Amino acid sequence: MTVTGADIVVLDRVAVREAVRVVDLARGADWERDTPCAGWTLRRLVAHMAAQHRGFAAAARGVGGEPAHWREPEDMGAPAEMHRAAAADLLDAFAEPGAERREFTLPELGLTVPGRMAIGFHLVDYVVHAWDVAATLGVRPELPDDVLGAALAVARRVPADPGSRGDGAAFAPASRVPEGAGALEETLRLLGRKPEPQMLL
Repeated sequence: MTVTGADIVVLDRVAVREAVRVVDLARGADWERDTPCAGWTLRRLVAHMAAQHRGFAAAARGVGGEPAHWREPEDMGAPAEMHRAAAADLLDAFAEPGAERREFTLPELGLTVPGRMAIGFHLVDYVVHAWDVAATLGVRPELPDDVLGAALAVARRVPADPGSRGDGAAFAPASRVPEGAGALEETLRLLGRKPEPQMLL
């Protein structure tokens, strides 16, 4: 699932910064809104996003196998600030020299993979989560074509067999990709989202 011919760290940074931007748009009652992640409010989704940033940062530094790094924050009274700090830590870790050439341990997947591949996983996650947050708030994420193309390249290689999707898995079952779908819509549908047309405008 490696993205070839691209600076994956730079592409991931763009996706992360856009996720930070849309999370920072949330106000007051927005945190209790339902999101495209079934059963999760925006507060819960952002807690998950913060935990994933911390976990991937730990993996980049060689300590991803320690479960504590992947736990969701207990205090999410200030979700945007918590997420922003976790994202900054992640970007610092990925920017360290040689990060993409290290081995990343990702306990949720039960894998240790090359850093470039792991950063690709993170990239597609944050394209999708930026959209999740934006859709919850009624706005559109602003992601350039090279980021969307890289995310789609990863999404197309995520196993889609029923045994690897659904309850307890990282992704819901894929939904049908209509003819002519753009890169963002195809990525979302391949990873189990069901965006309505107005959510993609």
